[in-house]
Amino acid sequence: MGQNLKYDMNVLANHGIELRGIAEDTMLESYVYNSVATRHDMDSLAREYLGEQTITYESIAGKGAKQLSFNQIELEKAGPYAAEDADITLRLHQTLRPRLKETGRLDAVYREIELPLVPVLSRMEQRGTLISAGTLRRHSQELAERMAELEAQAHEVAGETFNLGSTKQLQAILYDKFALPVIKKTPKGAPSTAEPVLQELAHEHELPRLIVEHRSLSKLKSTYTDTLPELIHPRTGRVHTSYHQAVTATGRLSSSDPNLQNIPIRTEEGRRIRQAFIAPEGFKVLAADYSQIELRIMAHLSQDTGLLTAFAEGLDVHSATAAEVFGVGIDAVSGDQRRKAKAINFGLIYGMSAFGLGKQLGIGRNEAQEYIDLYFARYPGVADYMARTRESAHNVGYVETLRGRRLYLPEINARNRQRQQAAERTAINAPMQGTAADIIKMAMLAVDDWLEDSKINARLIMQVHDELVFEVEAGAVDDLRTTVCQLMSDVGVLDVPLLVEAGAGDNWDQAH
Repeated sequence: MGQNLKYDMNVLANHGIELRGIAEDTMLESYVYNSVATRHDMDSLAREYLGEQTITYESIAGKGAKQLSFNQIELEKAGPYAAEDADITLRLHQTLRPRLKETGRLDAVYREIELPLVPVLSRMEQRGTLISAGTLRRHSQELAERMAELEAQAHEVAGETFNLGSTKQLQAILYDKFALPVIKKTPKGAPSTAEPVLQELAHEHELPRLIVEHRSLSKLKSTYTDTLPELIHPRTGRVHTSYHQAVTATGRLSSSDPNLQNIPIRTEEGRRIRQAFIAPEGFKVLAADYSQIELRIMAHLSQDTGLLTAFAEGLDVHSATAAEVFGVGIDAVSGDQRRKAKAINFGLIYGMSAFGLGKQLGIGRNEAQEYIDLYFARYPGVADYMARTRESAHNVGYVETLRGRRLYLPEINARNRQRQQAAERTAINAPMQGTAADIIKMAMLAVDDWLEDSKINARLIMQVHDELVFEVEAGAVDDLRTTVCQLMSDVGVLDVPLLVEAGAGDNWDQAH
């Protein structure tokens, strides 16, 4: 029994010791019991559930650059600190265990999904992934050149040189010199230069568009192309991300050092970063991901006849939606109509308003509202599901995934209308996002189980959103693809088929 045992598992693995027989993990008990009640570190849990103020590491080791490592701390201080950890962990388990058992189906989520996932994630972290530092350095150089071009263009448009990173200088040029409309203010009352504001202003002026592009490239350069080569481990020659089970409210995994979940998928620059994730000699990278999983979950949860039929017949759901909303045959749907239908399909899942949809499609609020009304008229099951979910959330204060994972909504009955509406949007989206998270976790367990017993030379190396990424011996690609797609399809108990698409190549980008 332990608190965050994946960490201990990795430490022991570094010394050739394989930790087996994990019985309980208090961090995961707390996370499954209530993901939003508190942070899930031991000090926070001791305060929340035991009313105890624990000995902090800083109090015995100091802070900052002068902080001691544990082997430098005298026994008189180290002993009580370590003993308290063990004592608190046991007491937390004794407090949380009965609560999990008494609350809905949470015990099954903990026992059948979260706890068995610990060794799977630990093995993935230890394996790491191979990265080409040379590819990233070339990309970094190209990004730097493109940023310099954008900076020169920005200076030309502004009619003067200025520091693109200076908020004050940017405010002066955008709002004083060019008199652009002030959409939003900072807490101190100055006109905002935040990303969403600049994106909106980009419709009116060239300069904000250049700044937005410059910022996005700068972020990619600092977060990935410059940083990833520095994260290559000297012993393994690979990059080892850390997966976090107890961070997101909905059950999705997050990752850090590097954060794999934030690499842009649709941009050329993002694809270039994926090209640096390479297969070792004699191997291929295979990526398998769920197609439109949240829309399929919506079809199942809402039981809407139109959506169920579209997925059962294997239709392109965005074209099917466009045909319904715009009143044309599915074969007559234009590219623009499909794009609009896709924005509606995904927008409504995230509780997007007519204002938000209009902004995304570049149309007026009234026209966007007409599209939404048409959508609900064609898919009445979706409208009913959303109304039922909102009402239930207001009554009980939480929503659940198909497997029974709960997401509590502390703001659902807030007096502040904006906060309440945000909680309502979460109430609609969380069962879909949370069910998708449960499904990919169950898929990881099934695939890992099969790989452990299989003779195929392949290993699971990454999980990103709805996608699993493998390294596989070149000759075994087809065998792995067939079985992985089957296993991933079979874990979801939905009334529509779960479609899994898989590709392989010499790098992660080629595998798509």
